[in-house]
Amino acid sequence: MPSPGQPHPADAQSRRELAADAWNGLMLLGKKTIIVLTKFMVSAGIIILIARDLDLSSLKADLLAVKLHMLALAMLLLFAQTFALCSRWILILRAIGVCLDWVAGWRIVLASAWFNQVLPSGGEAVRIWMLRRQGIKWSQTLSSIVADRFIGLLTLGFLISVGMPILVSRIQDHVLLFAVAAIVATAYFGVIVLVTLNRLSARMTAAIPVRIMQFAALLEAPLLARTGRKALFSSAIVVHLLTVTACYVLALGLEAGLSALDAFVLVPLVIMAAAVPLSIGGWGIREGAMVGALGLVGIASDKALAISILLGLGNLVVGVIGGAVWLLAPERATYGAERADAAAPLHQHHYANLDEVRRTELPR
Repeated sequence: MPSPGQPHPADAQSRRELAADAWNGLMLLGKKTIIVLTKFMVSAGIIILIARDLDLSSLKADLLAVKLHMLALAMLLLFAQTFALCSRWILILRAIGVCLDWVAGWRIVLASAWFNQVLPSGGEAVRIWMLRRQGIKWSQTLSSIVADRFIGLLTLGFLISVGMPILVSRIQDHVLLFAVAAIVATAYFGVIVLVTLNRLSARMTAAIPVRIMQFAALLEAPLLARTGRKALFSSAIVVHLLTVTACYVLALGLEAGLSALDAFVLVPLVIMAAAVPLSIGGWGIREGAMVGALGLVGIASDKALAISILLGLGNLVVGVIGGAVWLLAPERATYGAERADAAAPLHQHHYANLDEVRRTELPR
């Protein structure tokens, strides 16, 4: 028993634990801050590098001279994209056995659009948080987010592969062409591997890292769903086609001379580049990719940069609408999931082993 005046051992242990938690929290906050600052510097750095070689007065003139009805149409297309995004996500949720009201799903998608503009990976975090407040299980929540991202990239690869024969005539750099083809081929090979992993024997799967098996389990139900699969992949393709169409409309509004065929072939490459999570909201990387891609068909750099900036501003407008939806969202006032489970860090909810992954899988 401690002598008078000495702290109780349990109190000392509690203080040490609190100090350790506080230190870990500071380290996590510092890490996130570094990531945000790095992405901000990447966005700003690329834009500065592009703008350095351009006539800024010409860029300003292009931005001010855009036809307003074309700009409005492009923004309308980007807003319509939220409906296609919601449809894709709802179909994924249905494939894993979750019935979410369409209006609630659209509200969550819109709210996530705002956080995608202001925070790295903020949209996914908000979708997880709001879906949990609908009472959806962690395993199903994570599966829907992972599958939504993966299917989006998969259908983007499909569009690139469809345009590849035309792309060959546009790209003279064989190294770049090979890189694009290799990325698409790797994506499809990865899909084939992932959907066949759970059909391997236990001895073979034991040699595969458990995280890979977990990832495969999260994707299997949406990818192999027997009902709604055509609608799922169709809505995923429509999402990208709306971005392509918005870029084409902006090019018409700027009189940039971009044909519909070239937009269909080149803009998916820009979308793929902007999907790399190295900048804030895709800014910077999207602009660099747009200038490079449209330059292949003779579009002036200032015109291409203006198209990309207006596209980004259109997404920002949709994000602001999503911010208003977020402020009015009923999920912020209700709590349908268990508090302790929802409050736990995301990384604590991964599956402990492969058997647990398989137990959480739903019948197809």
